[in-house]
Amino acid sequence: MAKNFILADLNQIPPVACPCGQARRAFALPENGAASVHLVEIRDDARAHYHKRMTEIYLVLDGEGHLELDGEKVPVKPMTTVLIKPGCRHRAVGAMKIINIVVPPFDAADEWFD
Repeated sequence: MAKNFILADLNQIPPVACPCGQARRAFALPENGAASVHLVEIRDDARAHYHKRMTEIYLVLDGEGHLELDGEKVPVKPMTTVLIKPGCRHRAVGAMKIINIVVPPFDAADEWFD
């Protein structure tokens, strides 16, 4: 019988390059249509981008800086949480470690740059 859960250890998932720096992506699987969870190490020069379908929830774990959200600078520090809706141009400024919850699960085809 198939299990009703999926287990992931973010420490065991190899990081991949992303517009923000490096991400370890859990649950971005064809059989999962709910959400994915990413541990993201944000570098100082994250690239502004947006998504047409995906909603992202950022939870800052470590570091400080700000998010640029549709041109507005929003200061963030550990335990700040921000919900980023589809269409919102965004980037993080400052070295940070975040958890990013992506709904529906991450799809590289839904990363858009101006």
